Amino acid sequence: MAGYVLGIAFIILLCIIAEKFSGYFGMPALILFMFIGMLFGCDGIFKISFDDFTLAETVCSLALVFIMFYGGFSTKWSAAKPVAGRAISLSTLGVIITAGITTVLCHFLLHMSLEESFLVGAVLSSTDAASVFSILRKKKLNLKDGTASILEVESGSNDPIAYMLTIIAISFLGASDSGNVVWMVVLQIVVGILVGFLLSVVSIQITTKTNIVSDGLDTIFMIAMVLGCYSIAAILKGNAYLSLYIYGIIIGNSRISNKQTLVHFFDGVTSLSQILVFTLIGLLSYPSQMPKIIPTALVIVAILTFVARPIAVFLLMLPCRCGLRQCLLISWAGLRGASSCVFAIMAVASGVTMKQDLFHIVFMVTLFSVAFQGGLLPLISNKLRMVDSEADVRKTFTDYQEETALQLMRMYIPEGHSWANRKVKEVNIPQGSLALMIKRNKETMIPKGDTMILPNDTVILSVPPYVPSEDEKLEEIVIDQAHKWCRKTIGELGLGDDELIAMIFRNEETIIPDGKTTILEGDRVVLYR
Repeated sequence: MAGYVLGIAFIILLCIIAEKFSGYFGMPALILFMFIGMLFGCDGIFKISFDDFTLAETVCSLALVFIMFYGGFSTKWSAAKPVAGRAISLSTLGVIITAGITTVLCHFLLHMSLEESFLVGAVLSSTDAASVFSILRKKKLNLKDGTASILEVESGSNDPIAYMLTIIAISFLGASDSGNVVWMVVLQIVVGILVGFLLSVVSIQITTKTNIVSDGLDTIFMIAMVLGCYSIAAILKGNAYLSLYIYGIIIGNSRISNKQTLVHFFDGVTSLSQILVFTLIGLLSYPSQMPKIIPTALVIVAILTFVARPIAVFLLMLPCRCGLRQCLLISWAGLRGASSCVFAIMAVASGVTMKQDLFHIVFMVTLFSVAFQGGLLPLISNKLRMVDSEADVRKTFTDYQEETALQLMRMYIPEGHSWANRKVKEVNIPQGSLALMIKRNKETMIPKGDTMILPNDTVILSVPPYVPSEDEKLEEIVIDQAHKWCRKTIGELGLGDDELIAMIFRNEETIIPDGKTTILEGDRVVLYR
């Protein structure tokens, strides 16, 4: 027993090291996790024989529970809302179109039966949030026109539809009896939505209106609710992954207590889940069998990358007034990842038999997708001029509170200001703040107490961060061209009596606004409620 535990610990440590140095190898960390699994597998150095797909399905499904929940939990709805319609159309109709085109082309080009082609298309129809955002965040790569939010919502919410298509495909191949397909689809969607919504309401009421959950047990309570959400939806024949995503997005955007603690905890759990899934996928694989799979996998990669995904994106995005460059980037960013491999494992574990080796085909497609598409994603983003250097893709709904203990504020001192023609030590600087520097014409000086502040100076202050109490909310809103506040003054917004725009971040400037301040495209507005 101790030897197995030591082996698991060693593999996890190797994956952590691989993630740290993945940038030096020029490839996403997820590929390295696969290679580590292959290294320990039957064809690797350590010769661990593992081919129990039933056990692998159980482990990977459990890991996917937390990945799906965190996909919703970490989505900032205020940023996602303007693009939600486009993203959801991609995660539903886009998945169906992708699966359909892949089915047809696999049937005619690879001479698979229609049932087998449909299973391949279903398993590979969804994009993978872990794959996409591990690359975007690793490269600190934000994208223009809400593209990052579109990809985040799409890749986080399209697994339920792919899962449903996979279940249908398995039933077509006779490995399971799903009864009436139409009724199954309706039941999965309706039950999935209801369970996720109702349990999120219950969780919010328990954590905000009662003292049932003791201090320090928030994470344990949330783990129980996440597992309960999955289990209840599955027992009621609903789409468990849809329930988890809805549960996560409602909980993540609510005012529950200790949210920062939950974010850090589930971020770690999700990272461990990704390591577990990709390493286990590598462990299940047999590299010696892959050369004969490569031609088939390359054809499917070409179908997905250059035909099915672009057609789905352009059909759905162009009517929504998305530009050509944005459509091209969204098409390219459709990476396959953990969910596709997990669905393939589910199919094999259910007893599906195919002439082709489904698991190794999906494994190779995922490997090529993450390596080829993922490796070139930063380059493609720059070539299409879709990189937004002013934003940060790592921002979630909690980042505003957690940015740093050192907050900088720039104050311009006009003629007649109460600080003008006075020494630093004579002005009323807020408690806990410090004058770090003064910019005067082209000169920058480090002030002392006797330094005189003159009209037209710019004073840079460090100010302590404000952490709101549980009944307060600071919300950061990114203003795009279509936002209803764009090009309006604050006085024209009609804010409620309990709402206040506290500050505006514009490029490198922090603005303390008044009623005459005009909100511009690209501003980050901090709203206090």
